[in-house]
Amino acid sequence: MARKVGNNRGELWVAGQFALLAAILLAPRRLAGLPEWPEPLRSPLGIAGVLLGLAGGGVAVAGARALGRNLTPFPRPIADGELVETGIYGVVRHPIYTGILLGALGWSLLRASTPSLLLSVLLGLFFDQKARREEEWLRAQYPGYEAYAERVRRRVW
Repeated sequence: MARKVGNNRGELWVAGQFALLAAILLAPRRLAGLPEWPEPLRSPLGIAGVLLGLAGGGVAVAGARALGRNLTPFPRPIADGELVETGIYGVVRHPIYTGILLGALGWSLLRASTPSLLLSVLLGLFFDQKARREEEWLRAQYPGYEAYAERVRRRVW
């Protein structure tokens, strides 16, 4: 019997996220009609991009490590999970999304790519909506989530 593809755990959110990330990584440096980034800015923005990417990687890894056995690629929390409120989760509610977004922005700066930068902005809007949906599931599963959400910011951007 074929398995029915659904969105019970948020599979479509994950697919959308990977599609946007692939588009950011593969986007051309420029599109016809858009000016190139000025040469004198490319080197300093490239350095800023590397630093932003490294910071984003650190934030995402800290988020994944703090989740431990609660880590799942899907926005719906695992059935027997625990609410994590410490470590990086005491600073921001969605550090993995924040880290990935910082990495995407860093990549865009490193490549001096307007299309990647625009897609990174779209990724930020996407993560905002994904986080809202995830928080509905978190509120339903964890009675303490509401108090946690009042103490800790959803995002840093």
